[in-house]
Amino acid sequence: QVQLVESGGGLVQAGGSLRLSCAASRIIVSINDMGWYRQAPGKQRELVARITSGGSTYYSEFVKGRFTISRDNAKNTVTLQMDSLKHEDTAVYYCRYTRVLGADYWGRGLQVTVSS
Repeated sequence: QVQLVESGGGLVQAGGSLRLSCAASRIIVSINDMGWYRQAPGKQRELVARITSGGSTYYSEFVKGRFTISRDNAKNTVTLQMDSLKHEDTAVYYCRYTRVLGADYWGRGLQVTVSS
């Protein structure tokens, strides 16, 4: 069974940077979008950024200009560069792969904590 594994989370001071990566345990065919979501305590999971198979990107307003998403189709990996982090970016971050056919894949999530 395919697993998505996130890495790169942790504790950082406000204004700092973190780089999140997500990799699949094996090659997945027909991946459509790759994306990052987050869920803060007491809140619903929300989309942070996503990137299509063709490289088009979408960012939520609260991260636009600070975060950058990229992907490596050959390696089935997606990366989220997070700069100018704010306390309100504190959350558990999840990667998600959607497919043309078949179920989506989700990572287990990793904690990002930004101290103010």
